[in-house]
Amino acid sequence: MYRPTPPVIHLKDYRPPEFLIDQAVLRFDLGLDETAVHAELDIRRNPAATRGDGDLRLDGEHLELLELALDDRPLPPVEYSVHEDALVVHRVPDRFRLRTRVLIRPRDNTALEGLYVSGDMLCTQCEAEGFRRITYYLDRPDVMARFRVELAADPARFPVLLSNGNPAGEETLDDGRRLARWDDPFPKPSYLFAVVAGNLAAVSDSFTTQSGRDVPLNIYVEPENTDKCDHAMRSLKAAMRWDEERYGREYDLDVFNIVAVSHFNMGAMENKGLNVFNAKYILARPDTATDMDFAGIEGVVAHEYFHNWTGNRITCRDWFQLSLKEGFTVYRDQEFSADMGSRGVKRIEDVRMLRARQFPEDAGPMAHPVRPDSYIEINNFYTATVYEKGAEVVRMQANLLGPERFRRGTDLYFLRFDGQAVTTEDFVGCMEEASGLDLEQFRRWYAQAGTPVLECADSFDAATGTYTLEVRQHTPATPGQPTKLPLHIPFALGLLDAAGNDLALQLAGEAEPPAPGTRMLSLREPVQRFSFTGLAAEPVPSLLRGFSAPVIVRYPYSDAQLDFLMTHDSDGFNRWDAAQTLSVRLLLELVAEPDKPVPDAYIDAFRRTLLNDDGDQALLAEVLTLPSESYLGDQMRSVDVDGIHRARELLAAAIGEQLRDDLLAVFERNLEPAEYALSPAAVGRRALRNCALGYLMRVPSADILERCQNQFRAGHNMTDVIAALRCLVDADPALFGDAGEWALAAFYERWSADALVLDKWFSLQAQSSRIDTLERVERLMGHPRFSLTNPNRVRALIGAFAIGNPLRFHAADGAGYHFLADRILELDPLNPQIASRLLYPMTRWRRYDDHRQGLMRDQLERVLEVEGLSNDVYEVVSKSLGQAQG
Repeated sequence: MYRPTPPVIHLKDYRPPEFLIDQAVLRFDLGLDETAVHAELDIRRNPAATRGDGDLRLDGEHLELLELALDDRPLPPVEYSVHEDALVVHRVPDRFRLRTRVLIRPRDNTALEGLYVSGDMLCTQCEAEGFRRITYYLDRPDVMARFRVELAADPARFPVLLSNGNPAGEETLDDGRRLARWDDPFPKPSYLFAVVAGNLAAVSDSFTTQSGRDVPLNIYVEPENTDKCDHAMRSLKAAMRWDEERYGREYDLDVFNIVAVSHFNMGAMENKGLNVFNAKYILARPDTATDMDFAGIEGVVAHEYFHNWTGNRITCRDWFQLSLKEGFTVYRDQEFSADMGSRGVKRIEDVRMLRARQFPEDAGPMAHPVRPDSYIEINNFYTATVYEKGAEVVRMQANLLGPERFRRGTDLYFLRFDGQAVTTEDFVGCMEEASGLDLEQFRRWYAQAGTPVLECADSFDAATGTYTLEVRQHTPATPGQPTKLPLHIPFALGLLDAAGNDLALQLAGEAEPPAPGTRMLSLREPVQRFSFTGLAAEPVPSLLRGFSAPVIVRYPYSDAQLDFLMTHDSDGFNRWDAAQTLSVRLLLELVAEPDKPVPDAYIDAFRRTLLNDDGDQALLAEVLTLPSESYLGDQMRSVDVDGIHRARELLAAAIGEQLRDDLLAVFERNLEPAEYALSPAAVGRRALRNCALGYLMRVPSADILERCQNQFRAGHNMTDVIAALRCLVDADPALFGDAGEWALAAFYERWSADALVLDKWFSLQAQSSRIDTLERVERLMGHPRFSLTNPNRVRALIGAFAIGNPLRFHAADGAGYHFLADRILELDPLNPQIASRLLYPMTRWRRYDDHRQGLMRDQLERVLEVEGLSNDVYEVVSKSLGQAQG
């Protein structure tokens, strides 16, 4: 079957826009089925652009053109042409006003891009290229215009009418409709445009800025959810204060609005002055949301607010520069969350996610640089590489510059580029200028894909007291980049003496030793050696402290050294990493030798760590948590799905059995008090107790089952309820009876009316290790509360199974692959973004045994053969199969 190949967009082909838009005046006559959009655009030719053929080409999709006029003159059809994706106006003057009126159909918009229906409300999502579904426009980020908006609607159906900027008055029209006006004084690209209309209730507060302005704050939700907004509001106010104190950034509009919607493709959107959120990242009470949910809300609320400067006031020139705003803003929200809670735990969470999502991305067919060179569909590049690795690239610059110089660099960036659309080069240039550092080699991080590997070796000369560390760096080849150049890598190092104390790291030739602790080294060459003097005995190295760079470190640690670092390292991240490394080593041995007994030394090390209560119980819970099955698979040349699961279950059961009394003591010692708290200490207490419960439930015991069921029944908080429910759902019916089914039924009866809590009910079943999980997932597809048009529900069931359940998804019969391919083909015509993102687990088909490779390849080829496939899905599948260009 012939298939036209979608065009590939290349960074090298970027050209400034031939036309600019100074002002956009929009009028919406709102309706769920039909909405009319009137637009008046003040357009002029761009003096910095190459003059073209004189035609104006405006982006537009799924629009019905009703009127078109240039400088108030209606245009005859001979003077323009309408295409599937554009409106072309022929031979336009150098400066003019273009007026259009189009009709759009929000209810039919299942892609959730542009203006669409969520429940009974209307809302928009315009990033990256959704505005072209609203009206004809130059829909690219380097066209920044002032927007004035009028919204007209039936006040009974849409009592709340919101858009960007400041409210500019309202009136009642002759036909009884209400007209609301909004004026945004700051130029912005079209992707930041937003409209919301619906029957919403506001939870209101205010914030006093550092200059003394009182800014009203509103979170708009469906009326029944007003009691779930307190945490989001506290998080917003904390983020506003933090941004003033850390970066000197004050909020700039007269009001700040947030709206929570139930149908949303992503987490949230930073539209200027009107942030639109997936309800998952706003709504929370202790009885409906877990500690992880609360942390997610805090981070995402902060992230979208921080975009006001890093994304809105300064935006990206083109979509290849997406990490300019996202990488910097992710770094900012990570630092904010670290300051609000446990910095050590936050770093572990971020790195665990990076290793689980971004490292495999770097090693797979979709590998791309932080600043990609090309794409077919930009929606496919909202990736862990652009976001999380992009944040690590910013973090490395902060590490290299130090706090004072990094702040000078960001101040210069804000001052120089406010109101502009710029590039990652502009950002690095400010860091370079403000610090005096040469970052020319560092720029390769933006252009070069792949995860660098650092091979470390050392030696100690007792006669001279000199410790020498050799580091070799190399980056594996990635698609389109077979050859890699050395990178500039900040490498944080510590050395510990036999008592576990940090040593002073005095480089050979230095006159005076620094204070004991961590030293930041700069790696620039393929091979570098560092010699440290003044040491009385051979130290134990603590490498890449704080995960100072997104790299893989290889060093021949002995089990005893890892045990030592688990117990003594002053760097919380490296304590956790030592525990992970020790566990990975043992688990891979158990995969290769299923009959191998769990060594006493490992159990003893686990016990010492469990009993080493240093006050940070959240960090302790992280250290005691075994690596995930997916992460273990990433450490193997060929993933042994069944062997990994068997080994991990065996080790968890051995811990539960041999440390039963110690685990039970930890569980009882950390019982939840009557008063719920969200403090770091309380979060850590719950994390440690539920970690202990997870191990205890691996071994059949009536008294432990009773404790688990009691925790579930108590319903004190959703964190404890979900932890207990997860244990019960995964419990072997042959050993625990119908405890899981009873708990699921009770949970559904209690929470069936709450959509976000019900998502947890779907997910827990989809992630269960029980042998009938796929059959259960297929039944749940027919559940009256399931819908393919709701992204949250799709992610909760289909995504949780395909991405979060490697054991059952990768079952040897291939049923999981066939199921996912069927769902992709169902979803693609409805919502291509969601369909393409669900493909992730099959993009790595070459990592599995020959049998599973063949089964996955067959399903990918079946998807590719379908006529009318979206660019989103086509790009992911074709690259996975090695057929895509670019």
